[in-house]
Amino acid sequence: MDVILPALTSGLALLMALALLDQWRERRHAFQLVWAVGMGFFGIASGCEAIAAASGWTEPLYRTWYLAGAVLTAGWLGLGTAVLLGRTRFGYAFAVIVLLGGVITVLTQRRSQFPDSDGLAVLYLIAAVLVALAIAVETYFQNERWPQIAGLGMAAATALAVVLTATVPLAAPGFLVDPATGQPQADLFPGALRLLTPLTNFTGAMSLALGALFSAYVFMPKRRVLPYSLDPNQSGDQFLFNLLISIVALPVNFVASLPGTLVDLVRGRLHSRVPATLLIAAGSFTAAAGDTLNRLDITGPFAVAKFIAVVLLLAGFLVSIEAFREFRVPFTGIRLGRRRHEAEPEPTCRSALEGRPGAPRAGPLQAHLRLDARPRSSASSGRACLLSPARLAGT
Repeated sequence: MDVILPALTSGLALLMALALLDQWRERRHAFQLVWAVGMGFFGIASGCEAIAAASGWTEPLYRTWYLAGAVLTAGWLGLGTAVLLGRTRFGYAFAVIVLLGGVITVLTQRRSQFPDSDGLAVLYLIAAVLVALAIAVETYFQNERWPQIAGLGMAAATALAVVLTATVPLAAPGFLVDPATGQPQADLFPGALRLLTPLTNFTGAMSLALGALFSAYVFMPKRRVLPYSLDPNQSGDQFLFNLLISIVALPVNFVASLPGTLVDLVRGRLHSRVPATLLIAAGSFTAAAGDTLNRLDITGPFAVAKFIAVVLLLAGFLVSIEAFREFRVPFTGIRLGRRRHEAEPEPTCRSALEGRPGAPRAGPLQAHLRLDARPRSSASSGRACLLSPARLAGT
């Protein structure tokens, strides 16, 4: 196995983790700290591969690689996205992703037939159903606690994974690699540990990818072909109907908005968050594809996929000019320059939202993504808002 590619992957991942940690130190947004943890695990896993390529695999190295890479990286990155979007209706999507993770856990057991793991797969599914239900209910009532529920679930999965990884017996020599490519494989671990990966890896990867696409959609010039509303103040049957419609409406409206997005890109008017979040989505899909192929014993593209993924993630982080308040050397006071300011993508009338029953709460669109509910100018204050409360709820 080539040592250069995993070493570069590890270095870039750890560099991004340090940048995120420095960003959190300055701005104290929880999602930055959670993402830093996720990228740290990414760097550790790739570092294990680099060390193994240079000096050979050992059992402790193999266990660390699996814990950091296969179980924890995607889960913590996805949790960071959940924290970032905690005040939006993304909680519904996250609940569905968690539920699907539980279903995939059961399907994985039926496909792989791990010994004595049938009951455990069902327990994992029950846990996923309970977490998904709690997240959906909290999102419906516009509570901001659903990321905390996701965080508790991820913390529990992490603790269980640490215990299992440290204690499960492994057949000699204590590690397994593909003899053709030299890439590590997870087949040596028992079902109790391997069945955790759909709950953490799938859930995290899909949350990171779909959350990035959701954020891109927020900042795109929108064309809403299929209108809908997730306002909880509507009747129950209307809400359920709109919830079902949103599954189709969001991707349809996203695709319909692409031509206008390309026009703004060519004219230099596109908000930097759009290409940034699309790069992050591409990176998460690339990493997930590499992991999936590795799980199917197609190990050749594994190292390349991880390198491409971390490059895309880092590029997405750097493309957004809102990544830093000021361009500076991390953990120092050295200023390299100040960022320019961009126009807000689609403002709303604050006076039309505040104090009204059912008005959506200020979310990361204000706190993190800087979508302030302000009119475009004083002259527009008397006009109808570009986004009504119902439309904001259906963004």
